[in-house]
Amino acid sequence: MVHEPTRSGAEHYRCLGVGVGPANLSLASLLHNRPDVTSLFLDRKESFSWHDGQQLPGNTLQVSLFKDLVTLADPRNPFSFLSYLHDNGRLYHFLNAQFDAVPRVEYRNYLAWASRCNKNIVFGEAVKEVTFDGVFTVRTDRRTVTADNVVVGVGSRPWVPGHVRDKMGPTQFHANEYLESARDLGGKRVVVIGGGQSGAEVFLDLINQPGDKLPRRVSWVSRRGNYFPIDDSPFTNDYYMPCYADYFFDLSREARHTFNERNVLSSDGISESTLKEIYQRAYVHRFVENNVDLVGLYPNREVTEVSNGVYGGWQVASRHNDHPESTEVFEADVVIWATGFRPTRMDFLDPIADRLERDGDELRIDEDYAVYWDGPDDRRVFVQNAARGQRGLADPNLSLNAWRSQRIADRLAMVSSNEQLPSFIEWSSKPRAGRTP
Repeated sequence: MVHEPTRSGAEHYRCLGVGVGPANLSLASLLHNRPDVTSLFLDRKESFSWHDGQQLPGNTLQVSLFKDLVTLADPRNPFSFLSYLHDNGRLYHFLNAQFDAVPRVEYRNYLAWASRCNKNIVFGEAVKEVTFDGVFTVRTDRRTVTADNVVVGVGSRPWVPGHVRDKMGPTQFHANEYLESARDLGGKRVVVIGGGQSGAEVFLDLINQPGDKLPRRVSWVSRRGNYFPIDDSPFTNDYYMPCYADYFFDLSREARHTFNERNVLSSDGISESTLKEIYQRAYVHRFVENNVDLVGLYPNREVTEVSNGVYGGWQVASRHNDHPESTEVFEADVVIWATGFRPTRMDFLDPIADRLERDGDELRIDEDYAVYWDGPDDRRVFVQNAARGQRGLADPNLSLNAWRSQRIADRLAMVSSNEQLPSFIEWSSKPRAGRTP
Protein backbone atom coordinates (compact mmCIF):
# COMPACT_ATOMS: atom_id res chain seq x y z
CA MET A 1 0.00 0.00 0.00
CA VAL A 2 1.37 3.40 -1.02
CA HIS A 3 0.86 6.09 1.57
CA GLU A 4 -0.57 9.36 0.39
CA PRO A 5 0.51 12.75 1.78
CA THR A 6 -1.31 13.78 4.94
CA ARG A 7 -3.77 16.63 5.02
CA SER A 8 -0.91 18.90 6.06
CA GLY A 9 0.91 17.98 2.85
CA ALA A 10 3.75 16.14 4.61
CA GLU A 11 5.13 12.92 3.20
CA HIS A 12 3.85 9.91 5.11
CA TYR A 13 5.53 6.54 5.68
CA ARG A 14 4.68 3.30 7.38
CA CYS A 15 8.21 3.29 8.87
CA LEU A 16 10.52 6.22 9.54
CA GLY A 17 14.04 5.19 10.60
CA VAL A 18 16.29 7.50 12.59
CA GLY A 19 19.96 6.65 12.12
CA VAL A 20 21.68 4.49 9.50
CA GLY A 21 24.21 2.25 11.17
CA PRO A 22 24.31 -1.53 10.72
CA ALA A 23 21.05 -1.99 12.69
CA ASN A 24 18.74 0.28 10.72
CA LEU A 25 20.67 -0.46 7.53
CA SER A 26 19.65 -4.08 8.01
CA LEU A 27 16.00 -3.11 8.42
CA ALA A 28 16.17 -0.78 5.41
CA SER A 29 17.61 -3.64 3.34
CA LEU A 30 14.80 -6.00 4.37
CA LEU A 31 12.16 -3.34 3.58
CA HIS A 32 13.66 -2.33 0.23
CA ASN A 33 11.08 -2.61 -2.57
CA ARG A 34 8.33 -3.48 -0.07
CA PRO A 35 5.32 -1.40 -1.19
CA ASP A 36 3.30 -2.68 1.77
CA VAL A 37 5.77 -1.04 4.21
CA THR A 38 6.80 2.33 2.82
CA SER A 39 9.94 3.54 4.55
CA LEU A 40 12.44 6.33 4.83
CA PHE A 41 15.70 6.21 6.82
CA LEU A 42 17.53 9.39 7.80
CA ASP A 43 21.03 10.01 9.16
CA ARG A 44 22.69 13.27 10.12
CA LYS A 45 26.06 12.16 8.70
CA GLU A 46 26.89 13.29 5.17
CA SER A 47 27.77 9.74 4.16
CA PHE A 48 27.96 6.30 5.68
CA SER A 49 30.62 5.59 8.31
CA TRP A 50 31.24 2.73 10.72
CA HIS A 51 34.07 3.07 13.24
CA ASP A 52 36.18 4.65 10.50
CA GLY A 53 38.70 5.91 13.05
CA GLN A 54 39.49 2.32 14.09
CA GLN A 55 39.81 0.65 10.69
CA LEU A 56 43.42 -0.45 11.17
CA PRO A 57 45.16 -2.58 8.54
CA GLY A 58 44.77 -6.29 9.21
CA ASN A 59 41.76 -5.99 11.53
CA THR A 60 39.05 -8.58 10.96
CA LEU A 61 35.49 -9.27 12.03
CA GLN A 62 34.91 -11.51 15.02
CA VAL A 63 31.74 -12.96 13.48
CA SER A 64 30.93 -15.06 10.42
CA LEU A 65 30.39 -13.44 7.02
CA PHE A 66 26.87 -14.94 7.10
CA LYS A 67 26.03 -12.53 9.93
CA ASP A 68 25.61 -9.70 7.47
CA LEU A 69 22.67 -7.33 7.04
CA VAL A 70 20.16 -9.86 5.72
CA THR A 71 21.36 -13.42 5.15
CA LEU A 72 20.23 -15.03 8.42
CA ALA A 73 16.74 -13.59 7.90
CA ASP A 74 16.42 -13.60 4.10
CA PRO A 75 19.18 -15.47 2.22
CA ARG A 76 17.76 -14.39 -1.16
CA ASN A 77 17.94 -10.69 -0.35
CA PRO A 78 20.05 -8.64 -2.81
CA PHE A 79 21.80 -6.81 0.04
CA SER A 80 23.81 -9.79 1.28
CA PHE A 81 27.59 -9.77 1.60
CA LEU A 82 27.83 -12.32 -1.21
CA SER A 83 25.70 -10.04 -3.41
CA TYR A 84 28.11 -7.21 -2.66
CA LEU A 85 31.09 -9.33 -3.72
CA HIS A 86 29.29 -10.48 -6.86
CA ASP A 87 28.07 -6.98 -7.73
CA ASN A 88 31.66 -5.71 -7.52
CA GLY A 89 33.05 -8.57 -9.60
CA ARG A 90 35.33 -10.06 -6.98
CA LEU A 91 33.49 -13.09 -5.64
CA TYR A 92 36.08 -15.55 -6.98
CA HIS A 93 38.94 -13.38 -5.72
CA PHE A 94 37.44 -13.38 -2.22
CA LEU A 95 37.13 -17.16 -2.28
CA ASN A 96 40.70 -17.59 -3.53
CA ALA A 97 42.04 -15.24 -0.83
CA GLN A 98 40.93 -17.77 1.81
CA PHE A 99 40.54 -15.22 4.58
CA ASP A 100 40.21 -16.76 8.02
CA ALA A 101 37.89 -13.87 8.82
CA VAL A 102 36.40 -10.99 6.84
CA PRO A 103 38.68 -7.92 6.79
CA ARG A 104 36.89 -5.24 8.77
CA VAL A 105 37.52 -2.57 6.15
CA GLU A 106 35.92 -4.83 3.56
CA TYR A 107 32.87 -5.25 5.76
CA ARG A 108 32.68 -1.50 6.27
CA ASN A 109 32.81 -1.05 2.48
CA TYR A 110 30.01 -3.61 2.14
CA LEU A 111 27.83 -1.62 4.53
CA ALA A 112 28.55 1.60 2.59
CA TRP A 113 27.64 -0.18 -0.66
CA ALA A 114 24.31 -1.28 0.81
CA SER A 115 23.55 2.27 1.94
CA ARG A 116 24.32 3.68 -1.53
CA CYS A 117 22.13 1.11 -3.30
CA ASN A 118 19.05 1.80 -1.19
CA LYS A 119 16.88 4.64 -2.45
CA ASN A 120 15.06 4.85 0.89
CA ILE A 121 18.17 6.03 2.75
CA VAL A 122 19.03 9.73 3.00
CA PHE A 123 22.23 11.12 4.53
CA GLY A 124 22.92 14.66 5.62
CA GLU A 125 19.51 15.13 7.26
CA ALA A 126 19.25 15.39 11.03
CA VAL A 127 16.09 14.51 12.95
CA LYS A 128 15.34 17.29 15.42
CA GLU A 129 12.20 16.08 17.18
CA VAL A 130 9.45 13.47 17.12
CA THR A 131 5.95 14.33 18.31
CA PHE A 132 2.70 12.38 18.23
CA ASP A 133 -0.90 13.28 17.46
CA GLY A 134 -2.52 10.26 15.88
CA VAL A 135 0.61 9.79 13.78
CA PHE A 136 4.25 10.55 14.49
CA THR A 137 5.41 13.89 13.16
CA VAL A 138 9.14 13.94 12.51
CA ARG A 139 10.80 17.32 12.07
CA THR A 140 14.25 17.38 10.50
CA ASP A 141 16.59 20.22 9.59
CA ARG A 142 15.16 20.06 6.06
CA ARG A 143 11.47 19.09 6.21
CA THR A 144 8.61 17.59 8.17
CA VAL A 145 7.29 14.08 7.50
CA THR A 146 4.81 11.83 9.26
CA ALA A 147 4.92 8.12 10.02
CA ASP A 148 2.90 5.34 11.57
CA ASN A 149 6.01 3.98 13.28
CA VAL A 150 9.48 5.24 14.15
CA VAL A 151 12.48 2.93 14.39
CA VAL A 152 15.43 4.38 16.28
CA GLY A 153 18.86 3.03 15.39
CA VAL A 154 21.23 5.83 16.32
CA GLY A 155 23.96 3.47 17.49
CA SER A 156 26.43 4.17 20.24
CA ARG A 157 28.89 6.87 21.22
CA PRO A 158 32.44 6.55 22.59
CA TRP A 159 32.53 6.30 26.38
CA VAL A 160 35.20 7.41 28.85
CA PRO A 161 34.96 7.82 32.65
CA GLY A 162 33.47 11.06 33.89
CA HIS A 163 36.69 12.18 35.59
CA VAL A 164 38.50 12.60 32.24
CA ARG A 165 35.76 13.90 29.94
CA ASP A 166 36.93 17.50 30.27
CA LYS A 167 40.55 16.47 29.61
CA MET A 168 40.07 14.89 26.21
CA GLY A 169 42.01 16.44 23.35
CA PRO A 170 45.02 15.92 21.06
CA THR A 171 47.02 13.92 23.63
CA GLN A 172 44.15 12.09 25.35
CA PHE A 173 41.46 10.57 23.17
CA HIS A 174 39.17 7.61 22.60
CA ALA A 175 40.30 4.71 20.42
CA ASN A 176 37.48 5.61 18.03
CA GLU A 177 39.67 8.56 16.96
CA TYR A 178 42.87 6.54 16.72
CA LEU A 179 43.62 6.88 13.00
CA GLU A 180 43.09 10.63 13.09
CA SER A 181 44.72 11.44 16.43
CA ALA A 182 47.54 8.92 16.90
CA ARG A 183 50.22 10.81 15.01
CA ASP A 184 53.84 11.68 15.75
CA LEU A 185 54.11 9.14 18.57
CA GLY A 186 57.69 8.18 17.82
CA GLY A 187 59.80 8.24 20.99
CA LYS A 188 56.79 9.04 23.21
CA ARG A 189 55.27 7.27 26.21
CA VAL A 190 51.78 5.96 25.44
CA VAL A 191 49.26 4.41 27.83
CA VAL A 192 46.40 2.35 26.37
CA ILE A 193 43.46 1.75 28.72
CA GLY A 194 40.99 -1.06 28.06
CA GLY A 195 41.39 -4.83 27.76
CA GLY A 196 38.98 -5.66 24.94
CA GLN A 197 39.54 -6.10 21.21
CA SER A 198 39.89 -2.37 20.53
CA GLY A 199 42.57 -1.96 23.18
CA ALA A 200 44.43 -4.98 21.81
CA GLU A 201 44.33 -3.67 18.25
CA VAL A 202 45.57 -0.22 19.27
CA PHE A 203 48.34 -1.71 21.40
CA LEU A 204 49.43 -4.04 18.58
CA ASP A 205 49.49 -1.23 16.05
CA LEU A 206 51.65 0.90 18.35
CA ILE A 207 54.28 -1.78 18.95
CA ASN A 208 54.30 -2.60 15.23
CA GLN A 209 55.37 0.89 14.18
CA PRO A 210 58.59 1.03 12.14
CA GLY A 211 61.81 2.87 12.95
CA ASP A 212 61.47 6.36 14.34
CA LYS A 213 57.66 6.03 14.47
CA LEU A 214 57.94 3.50 17.29
CA PRO A 215 56.98 4.91 20.71
CA ARG A 216 59.52 4.80 23.53
CA ARG A 217 57.14 2.84 25.74
CA VAL A 218 53.62 1.48 25.37
CA SER A 219 51.77 0.48 28.56
CA TRP A 220 48.53 -1.48 28.32
CA VAL A 221 46.27 -1.22 31.37
CA SER A 222 43.15 -3.33 31.86
CA ARG A 223 40.86 -3.92 34.81
CA ARG A 224 40.32 -7.50 33.66
CA GLY A 225 42.42 -10.13 35.40
CA ASN A 226 44.32 -10.91 32.20
CA TYR A 227 44.16 -10.34 28.45
CA PHE A 228 41.41 -12.86 27.82
CA PRO A 229 40.44 -14.37 24.45
CA ILE A 230 36.95 -14.25 23.04
CA ASP A 231 34.93 -17.38 23.73
CA ASP A 232 33.96 -18.43 20.22
CA SER A 233 33.17 -22.07 21.03
CA PRO A 234 30.05 -23.73 19.57
CA PHE A 235 27.88 -23.95 22.66
CA THR A 236 28.77 -20.44 23.78
CA ASN A 237 27.71 -19.21 20.34
CA ASP A 238 24.26 -20.59 21.11
CA TYR A 239 23.86 -17.45 23.24
CA TYR A 240 23.71 -15.61 19.91
CA MET A 241 20.78 -17.56 18.48
CA PRO A 242 17.23 -16.18 18.32
CA CYS A 243 15.89 -18.84 20.69
CA TYR A 244 18.31 -17.78 23.42
CA ALA A 245 17.52 -14.10 22.85
CA ASP A 246 13.86 -14.89 23.53
CA TYR A 247 14.72 -17.01 26.58
CA PHE A 248 16.93 -14.21 27.96
CA PHE A 249 14.14 -11.67 27.44
CA ASP A 250 11.89 -13.56 29.87
CA LEU A 251 14.46 -13.74 32.68
CA SER A 252 14.36 -11.44 35.69
CA ARG A 253 16.36 -8.24 35.53
CA GLU A 254 18.80 -9.59 38.13
CA ALA A 255 19.36 -12.82 36.17
CA ARG A 256 19.91 -10.88 32.96
CA HIS A 257 22.46 -8.60 34.61
CA THR A 258 24.33 -11.55 36.13
CA PHE A 259 24.46 -13.32 32.78
CA ASN A 260 25.84 -10.28 30.96
CA GLU A 261 28.55 -9.80 33.55
CA ARG A 262 29.55 -13.47 33.62
CA ASN A 263 29.62 -14.00 29.85
CA VAL A 264 31.06 -10.73 28.56
CA LEU A 265 34.03 -12.54 26.97
CA SER A 266 31.66 -14.25 24.55
CA SER A 267 31.28 -10.88 22.81
CA ASP A 268 34.08 -8.65 24.10
CA GLY A 269 37.10 -10.93 24.39
CA ILE A 270 40.17 -10.60 22.17
CA SER A 271 40.70 -12.64 19.02
CA GLU A 272 43.28 -15.35 19.63
CA SER A 273 45.15 -14.35 16.47
CA THR A 274 45.53 -10.81 17.86
CA LEU A 275 46.76 -12.10 21.21
CA LYS A 276 49.28 -14.39 19.52
CA GLU A 277 50.64 -11.58 17.38
CA ILE A 278 50.99 -9.28 20.41
CA TYR A 279 52.89 -11.94 22.33
CA GLN A 280 55.17 -12.64 19.37
CA ARG A 281 55.92 -8.94 18.87
CA ALA A 282 56.66 -8.55 22.59
CA TYR A 283 59.08 -11.49 22.35
CA VAL A 284 60.89 -10.03 19.34
CA HIS A 285 61.17 -6.57 20.89
CA ARG A 286 62.55 -7.85 24.19
CA PHE A 287 64.72 -10.79 23.21
CA VAL A 288 65.66 -10.23 19.57
CA GLU A 289 65.81 -6.46 19.13
CA ASN A 290 66.78 -5.70 22.75
CA ASN A 291 63.88 -3.25 23.11
CA VAL A 292 63.41 -4.24 26.73
CA ASP A 293 61.47 -1.13 27.84
CA LEU A 294 58.98 -0.87 24.98
CA VAL A 295 56.17 -3.16 26.19
CA GLY A 296 54.41 -2.76 29.54
CA LEU A 297 51.51 -5.08 30.37
CA TYR A 298 49.36 -4.20 33.39
CA PRO A 299 46.12 -6.20 33.71
CA ASN A 300 43.98 -6.41 36.85
CA ARG A 301 44.16 -2.67 37.46
CA GLU A 302 41.54 0.05 37.66
CA VAL A 303 42.49 3.51 36.42
CA THR A 304 41.38 5.93 39.11
CA GLU A 305 42.70 9.31 37.97
CA VAL A 306 44.47 11.07 35.12
CA SER A 307 46.19 14.31 36.09
CA ASN A 308 48.68 16.71 34.58
CA GLY A 309 52.24 15.41 34.70
CA VAL A 310 54.93 17.22 36.66
CA TYR A 311 57.01 17.75 33.54
CA GLY A 312 54.18 17.88 31.01
CA GLY A 313 52.03 15.11 29.63
CA TRP A 314 49.88 13.03 31.95
CA GLN A 315 50.07 10.96 35.09
CA VAL A 316 47.81 7.93 35.00
CA ALA A 317 47.04 6.55 38.47
CA SER A 318 45.74 3.01 38.87
CA ARG A 319 44.73 0.70 41.70
CA HIS A 320 45.60 -3.00 41.60
CA ASN A 321 42.50 -5.10 42.15
CA ASP A 322 44.37 -7.52 44.42
CA HIS A 323 46.21 -4.75 46.31
CA PRO A 324 43.72 -1.87 46.48
CA GLU A 325 45.72 -0.08 49.16
CA SER A 326 48.55 0.74 46.73
CA THR A 327 48.60 3.15 43.78
CA GLU A 328 50.70 2.85 40.63
CA VAL A 329 51.46 5.88 38.47
CA PHE A 330 52.29 5.78 34.76
CA GLU A 331 53.90 8.77 33.08
CA ALA A 332 52.44 9.33 29.63
CA ASP A 333 52.73 11.74 26.76
CA VAL A 334 49.58 10.29 25.20
CA VAL A 335 46.62 8.42 26.75
CA ILE A 336 44.29 6.33 24.58
CA TRP A 337 40.99 5.13 26.03
CA ALA A 338 39.72 1.86 24.54
CA THR A 339 36.76 1.77 26.91
CA GLY A 340 33.97 0.95 24.52
CA PHE A 341 30.68 2.62 23.71
CA ARG A 342 27.33 3.45 25.26
CA PRO A 343 23.97 4.00 23.51
CA THR A 344 23.62 7.43 21.95
CA ARG A 345 21.17 9.83 23.58
CA MET A 346 17.78 10.08 21.87
CA ASP A 347 17.03 13.75 22.56
CA PHE A 348 14.72 13.96 19.55
CA LEU A 349 12.25 11.78 21.51
CA ASP A 350 12.03 14.32 24.34
CA PRO A 351 8.56 15.59 23.27
CA ILE A 352 7.10 12.10 23.89
CA ALA A 353 9.58 10.87 26.51
CA ASP A 354 7.03 10.94 29.34
CA ARG A 355 4.80 8.57 27.35
CA LEU A 356 7.52 5.93 26.90
CA GLU A 357 8.12 3.33 29.62
CA ARG A 358 11.63 2.69 30.92
CA ASP A 359 13.49 -0.31 32.28
CA GLY A 360 16.34 1.18 34.29
CA ASP A 361 18.50 3.20 31.88
CA GLU A 362 16.79 1.70 28.84
CA LEU A 363 13.47 2.15 27.11
CA ARG A 364 11.30 -0.86 28.01
CA ILE A 365 10.64 -2.98 24.95
CA ASP A 366 8.42 -5.93 24.08
CA GLU A 367 9.45 -9.11 22.27
CA ASP A 368 9.51 -7.25 18.92
CA TYR A 369 11.63 -4.33 20.17
CA ALA A 370 8.64 -1.98 20.33
CA VAL A 371 8.70 0.43 23.27
CA TYR A 372 5.84 0.12 25.76
CA TRP A 373 3.91 3.38 25.87
CA ASP A 374 0.49 4.90 26.46
CA GLY A 375 -0.31 5.36 22.77
CA PRO A 376 -2.21 3.13 20.33
CA ASP A 377 -0.94 -0.39 19.68
CA ASP A 378 -0.61 0.16 15.93
CA ARG A 379 1.65 3.21 16.37
CA ARG A 380 5.01 2.37 17.87
CA VAL A 381 8.56 3.50 18.53
CA PHE A 382 11.04 0.65 18.03
CA VAL A 383 14.63 0.73 19.25
CA GLN A 384 17.62 -1.14 17.86
CA ASN A 385 20.96 -1.70 19.60
CA ALA A 386 19.80 -0.01 22.79
CA ALA A 387 18.49 -2.85 24.98
CA ARG A 388 21.50 -4.84 26.15
CA GLY A 389 20.01 -5.15 29.62
CA GLN A 390 16.78 -6.66 28.25
CA ARG A 391 18.06 -8.54 25.21
CA GLY A 392 21.55 -9.53 26.30
CA LEU A 393 25.07 -9.41 24.91
CA ALA A 394 23.81 -10.07 21.38
CA ASP A 395 21.95 -6.75 21.25
CA PRO A 396 24.93 -4.55 20.23
CA ASN A 397 26.55 -7.48 18.43
CA LEU A 398 26.22 -8.15 14.68
CA SER A 399 25.09 -11.74 15.27
CA LEU A 400 21.34 -11.11 15.59
CA ASN A 401 21.21 -7.95 13.50
CA ALA A 402 19.20 -9.46 10.64
CA TRP A 403 16.91 -11.46 12.93
CA ARG A 404 16.06 -8.42 15.04
CA SER A 405 15.31 -6.37 11.91
CA GLN A 406 13.10 -9.19 10.63
CA ARG A 407 11.14 -9.15 13.90
CA ILE A 408 10.52 -5.43 13.44
CA ALA A 409 9.72 -5.78 9.73
CA ASP A 410 7.20 -8.53 10.49
CA ARG A 411 5.51 -6.36 13.12
CA LEU A 412 5.30 -3.47 10.66
CA ALA A 413 3.80 -5.68 7.96
CA MET A 414 1.64 -7.64 10.44
CA VAL A 415 3.02 -10.99 9.27
CA SER A 416 5.09 -13.73 10.88
CA SER A 417 8.23 -15.20 9.31
CA ASN A 418 9.39 -18.74 9.86
CA GLU A 419 11.93 -19.07 12.67
CA GLN A 420 15.00 -21.29 12.45
CA LEU A 421 15.13 -24.49 14.49
CA PRO A 422 15.93 -23.96 18.19
CA SER A 423 19.22 -24.72 19.89
CA PHE A 424 20.29 -28.24 20.82
CA ILE A 425 20.31 -26.91 24.38
CA GLU A 426 17.13 -26.87 26.47
CA TRP A 427 17.38 -23.41 28.00
CA SER A 428 14.15 -23.46 30.01
CA SER A 429 13.42 -25.87 32.79
CA LYS A 430 10.55 -28.23 32.19
CA PRO A 431 8.10 -28.90 35.04
CA ARG A 432 8.52 -32.34 36.51
CA ALA A 433 5.62 -34.57 35.58
CA GLY A 434 3.60 -35.34 38.68
CA ARG A 435 1.72 -38.50 39.48
CA THR A 436 -1.92 -38.52 38.66
CA PRO A 437 -3.89 -38.46 41.90
